[in-house]
Amino acid sequence: MASNSPPGDITATKPVNPDTHSNMGTDSTINDSALEDISANNEARKETETPAQTSTEDGDEDSELERRHSIVRDLARQYTHQSQMSSVSGNPFLMEDEESPLNPRSEKFRALTWAKSVVKLLRDNGLSSRKAGVCYQNLNVFGYGQPTDYQKDVVNIWFEAANWPRQLMGYGKTRIDIVRDFDGIVRNGEMLVVLGPPGAGCSTFLKTISGETSGIYVDDDAYFNYRGITAEEMHTQHRGEAIYTAEVDVHFPQLTVGDTLDFAAHARAPRKVPAGIDKETFVGHLRDVVMAIYGITHTVNTRVGNEYIRGVSGGERKRVTIAEASLSGAPLQCWDNSTRGLDSANAVEFCKTLRLQTELFDTAALVSIYQAPQAAYDVFDKALVLYEGRQIYFGPTNEARQYFIDLGFDCPARQTTPDFLTSMTSPQERIIRKGFEARAPRTPDEFAAAWKNSSAYAKLQQEIEEYKQEFPINGSEAEEFRQIKRSIQAKNQRPKSPYTLSYGQQTSLCVWRGFKRLISDPTLTLSMLFGNFFMALIFGSVFYNLDQSTGSFYQRGALLFLACLSNAFASALEILTLYAQRPIVEKHDRYALYHPSAEAVASMLCDMPYKLLNAIVYNLTLYFMSNLRREPGAFFYFLFMTFLITLCMSMIFRTIASASRTLSQAMVPASILILALVTFTGFIIQIDYMLDWCRWINYVNPLAYAFESLMVNEFHDRKFRCNVFIPAYPDADPINRVCSTVGSVQGEPMVDGDAYINLSFKYYHAHKWRNIGIVIGFTIFFLLHCVQNCCEAN
Repeated sequence: MASNSPPGDITATKPVNPDTHSNMGTDSTINDSALEDISANNEARKETETPAQTSTEDGDEDSELERRHSIVRDLARQYTHQSQMSSVSGNPFLMEDEESPLNPRSEKFRALTWAKSVVKLLRDNGLSSRKAGVCYQNLNVFGYGQPTDYQKDVVNIWFEAANWPRQLMGYGKTRIDIVRDFDGIVRNGEMLVVLGPPGAGCSTFLKTISGETSGIYVDDDAYFNYRGITAEEMHTQHRGEAIYTAEVDVHFPQLTVGDTLDFAAHARAPRKVPAGIDKETFVGHLRDVVMAIYGITHTVNTRVGNEYIRGVSGGERKRVTIAEASLSGAPLQCWDNSTRGLDSANAVEFCKTLRLQTELFDTAALVSIYQAPQAAYDVFDKALVLYEGRQIYFGPTNEARQYFIDLGFDCPARQTTPDFLTSMTSPQERIIRKGFEARAPRTPDEFAAAWKNSSAYAKLQQEIEEYKQEFPINGSEAEEFRQIKRSIQAKNQRPKSPYTLSYGQQTSLCVWRGFKRLISDPTLTLSMLFGNFFMALIFGSVFYNLDQSTGSFYQRGALLFLACLSNAFASALEILTLYAQRPIVEKHDRYALYHPSAEAVASMLCDMPYKLLNAIVYNLTLYFMSNLRREPGAFFYFLFMTFLITLCMSMIFRTIASASRTLSQAMVPASILILALVTFTGFIIQIDYMLDWCRWINYVNPLAYAFESLMVNEFHDRKFRCNVFIPAYPDADPINRVCSTVGSVQGEPMVDGDAYINLSFKYYHAHKWRNIGIVIGFTIFFLLHCVQNCCEAN
């Protein structure tokens, strides 16, 4: 259970390194109590060292004695406070006392005390947590491309098309090495900072570690060990345990911070919770604790927001992202340039928040940072320096500066360590010490060779070998990892599935979030609803109160055609909506919160009430204003068919969006499809006038079947008065004249509606209910394809 929630990740909390992380207590924006708990030992050690640092041989003995008494009192007060914290007992999930350090809503909340209490509770219930680190050797990553490339335009695209056959045959592609011969190890509870200029391979390295290898290739000789789990198993069956987070914070801007984190906590909630509490209490408490730890409790009812919707600040949004990753229970996290757009203070705060997470939850974090401040660099345990895809250093952060100085480079007095390390990748910035002009490396290959020949590299290899022996592939740690994972999964979930909840539970949770989004920001939905209502008023006024004569035949056909199109293409904008939320769904899929198809199904279900209400409002107004067939059966059939065509076209547009990779790719086929459907519906070009080579478009056009049904519904079994006779003599004998409308009979003053649609459009009443089944079949077909596309993308 514990790996999917903060409590489970706390079972192996390790103390903060006093030399490296003592500066964490200076950040007032992060929960102060959490930082005080973690750095308590550091402060005590500093205070005990104060007498030796401040005493002098000539100091006044009385003042010295008084000062020592003051120190003793401070220490006694501190240890008394620690004793009180350690004596706190009880179930933290049921603690509602405002004075309790276990209550996340209390000002006296203590993260470390809470963590210890949860660990004890979990152990008493026979539960444990999952941990993850990573060890890799001989890591080489490459891609395929061309030696030269250029921007495609209307003219040169034809030259590019000539090379497509060669590319399909595998010719014309060149291997491009991105990451070359990397070795490293990151244990649980450690933080690794990845330094390097853009293009050095930082993002590719992090994506490879987390399993995001779409479009790139990893050499078969590469070795991975995730505490006894192979890379293939980690990135398939345990995908949510090693996650990659890009530099941009992507969340649903309409949701509040509390709802965003509540969703993540529910998505990874274990099957069983400790005795005495229910799952809702468990999940809500975890959310409150994480918000308290990261100092965002005050934003619980504030929207997350984005560039267009006002919400929390950029630093708070970054902490929401970290809190979401914590609630996802991922013990191995890769952060790619996540400090982009933050000032120096917020960048340091971000790193300290990650350090807080690793200390409390025993996670491992790999973070790439460009232009890292010194205070942020000091938070990390290890550093990795990259130079054009080569690894030129990997080791403790406090040894990196000296390593490059020993290589023959000079570090200016005022230059920070991360700037000095990054300057090694720039010939214009690095400074060679005197006497090392002939020995100092200059090219990326020379830096990589120097690293391979260094004692630090030999020490790293020794540590890797020890890690292999400690965590052999498919050893006891791996088996324990699998057992814990299975114990938290839903009963009807596959053991090899990376998801915690069953498919039905995932869909239900996504539906809950969908309605939360709708309630939070109903502006767009209501504006579309009222816009369609006014559009129905306009169209109804154009075709207002059609008379029951043959003169209205064309107007009735045009009105039904317009009603069919307006209902069908009302879902065209769903492509834009799906692409707006795609980065969020892809991130949650990487976190293994839910399957993308579950969100697709939930999105359809959440849109159903609006589609139904819009169909009623729009079609009711249009139907009765234009004086279409005033019969209950005809009206409800019209309403049902227009609603069906709305659903059918919605599935078609969603399928196009799910099958394409970019918005531009989706809009091209969607635009062509709209033109084809409109042209070959059967009204603009009637069936008899369609050419043989394009007649098939009418057969695969769901609008054609819907339009036929609407025409049959309107004209079947009806007689219309003729208003234009031939010859147009008022005193002519009825037997000697005929109505000028198609389907008329000589001498008859009325025209049969069935005859009109049979002769004009080749439409028949026998197809009325058959077409209902065909449209439903189209809807189910594209629904399944949409879900399948989501599965394949996954």
